Amino acid sequence: MKAIEINGEIKTFGSIPKKFNHNGKLYLSLNETTSSELGFKDVVTPTFDGRVEELSNLHLDGDVYTYDVIDKTIKETLAELKEQKVAELKSIVGSKLSVTDWYVIRQADAGTDIPQDIKDDRAALRTASDLIEAEINALTTKKSVVLFDITI
Repeated sequence: MKAIEINGEIKTFGSIPKKFNHNGKLYLSLNETTSSELGFKDVVTPTFDGRVEELSNLHLDGDVYTYDVIDKTIKETLAELKEQKVAELKSIVGSKLSVTDWYVIRQADAGTDIPQDIKDDRAALRTASDLIEAEINALTTKKSVVLFDITI
């Protein structure tokens, strides 16, 4: 990505433009050298986590244009974020349990025993879910809830 400052405003381009009008002169085939002479510089995008950060204030920093990384405003309350994260957890666990639900249905319908390894796996999922839910509910900042990765 390239950028140039024109009349106090930074204008960005995906690449060096083929045609460019600068100070009343039309350039029909810009190359790296010509564009550099006109003031085009590379745009360097810093690393950021789009879940909780965003880019702001494109500015010249040395010989490149770059952005400031700022925290996003998280509109939901801490309680709402926790509720959403717990719902996500329950959805994941429910999906994993659904794979073996037919054993439970078969037992309820016909009295067929559920294999012990299936019972153990289902119990382990529920235990893990309870522990993760407690971890989520113990978080104290919005950012920590947003960044919390559910791994089961």
